[in-house]
Amino acid sequence: MFKKADKKASRAKRHLRVRKKVSGTPERPRLSVYRSEKNIYAQIIDDINAVTLVSASTLDKDVDVKVGGNKEAAKLVGELVAKRALDKGITEVVFDRGGYVYHGRVQTLAESAREAGLKF
Repeated sequence: MFKKADKKASRAKRHLRVRKKVSGTPERPRLSVYRSEKNIYAQIIDDINAVTLVSASTLDKDVDVKVGGNKEAAKLVGELVAKRALDKGITEVVFDRGGYVYHGRVQTLAESAREAGLKF
């Protein structure tokens, strides 16, 4: 009998594999991306102190979108998280794609954060 692969479990495995190598420091925190079917979320995290420094999502009041699960919304979230990070003095981050393929919404978020001034 054929067993269908569990997509969430596969993503969690990929994320753990990436997280073995990627870690955020106070000098260069980690930009973590999570995407659900309807929304996208981004956090900038200092893993050494276990603190979220900056966050943004399509659920924020600053992001005015009707549909949160598309590339336009991801672009707005990327710009917002970069703006908030620059306001706190964070210029360099390490990108954590969260086990997702660097394509579509994840890629759009990353590129808009770069355009807004974050370096990674």
